Amino acid sequence: MAYSQFTQLATEVDARGLDCPLPLLKMKLALNGLSSGESLGLLATDPGSMRDIKAFADIAGHTLLLAEQEGSDYCYVIQKS
Repeated sequence: MAYSQFTQLATEVDARGLDCPLPLLKMKLALNGLSSGESLGLLATDPGSMRDIKAFADIAGHTLLLAEQEGSDYCYVIQKS
């Protein structure tokens, strides 16, 4: 499933151009404002974000619905636990 197909995102974080750990930190701040079950979209350009976002979702118990690369962008959809 492509990132553009997720139309029910509660919020979207554009962290393109930021180096780690900033994409992860911006995502965590945005997740704090969501209710359980809501989803967040994250766009990043840092290749390290792929490792960081997956690890964070596993540790925090959130569901990573999408993690893919589209061109130079890394696209994620995370559902808050």
